[in-house]
Amino acid sequence: MEFLQRLARFLDRPLFPWKKLIIGFSLANYFIEGFLGYRQYQVLKKTKVPKVLEHEVSQEVFDKSQAYGRAKAKFEFFSGIYGQIQNILFYQFDILPKLWSFAGNLLVRFAPARFSGEISQSIVFVLSFVVISQILSLPTSLYHTFVLEEKFGFNKSSAKLWITDKIKSLFLTFVLTPPILAGFLAIVQKTGNQFFYYLWVFVAGLQVVMITIYPIFILPLFNKLSPLEEGELKSSVEDLAKKLKFPLSELHVIDGSKRSAHSNAYFFGMPWKKHIVIYDTLIEKSETQEVVAVLAHELGHWKLGHTTSLFGISQAHFFAIFSLFSVFINNNSLYADFGFHTVHPIIVGFLLFSDVLGPTDTLIKLGMNVLSRKFEFQADEFANKLGYNAELARSLVKLQIQNLSTMDADWMFATYHFSHPILTERLKALNWQSTGKVEAKEKAKEGDEKTDVATATGRDEL
Repeated sequence: MEFLQRLARFLDRPLFPWKKLIIGFSLANYFIEGFLGYRQYQVLKKTKVPKVLEHEVSQEVFDKSQAYGRAKAKFEFFSGIYGQIQNILFYQFDILPKLWSFAGNLLVRFAPARFSGEISQSIVFVLSFVVISQILSLPTSLYHTFVLEEKFGFNKSSAKLWITDKIKSLFLTFVLTPPILAGFLAIVQKTGNQFFYYLWVFVAGLQVVMITIYPIFILPLFNKLSPLEEGELKSSVEDLAKKLKFPLSELHVIDGSKRSAHSNAYFFGMPWKKHIVIYDTLIEKSETQEVVAVLAHELGHWKLGHTTSLFGISQAHFFAIFSLFSVFINNNSLYADFGFHTVHPIIVGFLLFSDVLGPTDTLIKLGMNVLSRKFEFQADEFANKLGYNAELARSLVKLQIQNLSTMDADWMFATYHFSHPILTERLKALNWQSTGKVEAKEKAKEGDEKTDVATATGRDEL
């Protein structure tokens, strides 16, 4: 505590150029990412299929994957410029203090007197900020969904569904933000200099609550979860869960295809009650044992303690953030440099403090991606030891093709950005011996027309 107080006094220097420092951090991060993006773009211009994939991936698929990667890279470059312009204008023209005053004026004009005070004004301030951010993000969001994803055949969302999703997201923000933010601010106001202990406990409890209510109240607003039908897939997944002593409560299929052609599978829930969710696109485009292999990988994360480790790391990270926030919460020079000369709103201090932490966030992101890639290799090996070597390798190739994911990457770009190893690295780690191209094969559904499914040729099918 004494160290944090001394650090707080040291950093609160009159006329210190906090605004220039934060803008400088933001620009430096943008140029670093731009440099890495340029290196990756050169890789995306290659025309030769990586050697480890040359017997599995056709030239046509590889070319399309490279084109998709270049299109995403260009989009990220221009959206990054757009974001930087917004940040600089927000800071340079003191939008934050103006927005704070606007929130106060709204309360004075339209809210009862009992809603006056910092907490109420902070809620209006944050919700106003969210609305402005949503409006500013509309051009890039529209382009990403209806131009970029549409061009490569991934977008399945209609304009109506897209608008409905935006409205639902905004509705959730307006419902959840007031109580959460009120609790956050009340803890800081009432617990003195040691608020970060209580804030840490509050956030940990909030995570547990959100995990509990997410499948019940939030997920159904956007997607339909249906019980997985009886059959070979359900039996195989249940047998796998039983073998691993995974506390499987429910097994769902999610209608991901109504928005996108991308495929995925995941699990969530409390330690004693887990839900497995499989995208309908994954089931439709994969063989049964390949889906089971994907889930063997996912459950490997649970069995190897990866989810617990990441949760523990996140808690340590939160505690460190809240502890450091106590250093900046009363920093007069920080508030003053951004136009807050007479009032020091806690939520504004937290936003500015988050920007000051930009460089450390970059290092943490790098470290977490390194750890995540290590965990992915371990989960692959876990599935391999369960006897799913061939099935996992084929499913990885198919997912890569279905999602047109990057098949090769610049090492610096991958180290900084990727939380998963690239496909070639994973196949090498599995000692995969390629013998045939992955092609489209029709999979018959009872009562339906035939559907294209990616299958690996040149080997026995399961």
